[in-house]
Amino acid sequence: MVLKRTEGRLHRKKSIRRKIFGTSERPRLTIFRSRRHIYAQIIDDTKGVTLAAASTVEKENAQAGRNKANAGIIGKKIGERAKAAKVEAVVFDRNGFLYHGCVKALADAARESGLRF
Repeated sequence: MVLKRTEGRLHRKKSIRRKIFGTSERPRLTIFRSRRHIYAQIIDDTKGVTLAAASTVEKENAQAGRNKANAGIIGKKIGERAKAAKVEAVVFDRNGFLYHGCVKALADAARESGLRF
């Protein structure tokens, strides 16, 4: 069951990544959900560089796990770190995950903190 779910997500991911590409003007905001944590990165695909990152694994998020509240916290942090890296607009890459729950909470919090996508 789990293997088929992962295969489906990876198939959706390939389909999405064919269309989405981060540039210097609009880098790619990509997310990853594991069973325990949620990760967010802002990537410039032309240079192959990560401009900003945030996750629930970081020390200041020691009690954090993967739920909507913590996804919102990570969304705010990635928005703040993006502003520090002088990034205002991004292309959202949901990485094959469905747009609900933690993914939606992270995206909404990133928008509230000033990112445009």
